[in-house]
Amino acid sequence: MTRVKRGYVARRRRTKIRLFASTFRGAHSRLTRTITQQKLKALVSAHRDRGRKKRDFRSLWITRINALTRENELSYSYSRLIHDLYKRQLLLNRKILAQIAISNKNCLYIISNKIMK
Repeated sequence: MTRVKRGYVARRRRTKIRLFASTFRGAHSRLTRTITQQKLKALVSAHRDRGRKKRDFRSLWITRINALTRENELSYSYSRLIHDLYKRQLLLNRKILAQIAISNKNCLYIISNKIMK
């Protein structure tokens, strides 16, 4: 039988994993077994935090809108504002409302006055 030299496929797989973990510190970027463990952990964290980021931003927008509605004596809270928006069928999501609240407060007053009437 002819001699078969091995190692090319395995070495290529390991170098691909090492490129992923090149910014990790210590053994997490040098040892193959710990690299694979850290790669799995990093991917799990990335997947989990993509969903968490959406939640965090939504809560940030809600906080900003609520702060502005209470600050300027619009006579109701965030929940009443959102309820009235849905009743009037105004299609403004929380992200847009928060941007309006930061950049142009008078515009939010105009929107709330239209809703109250």
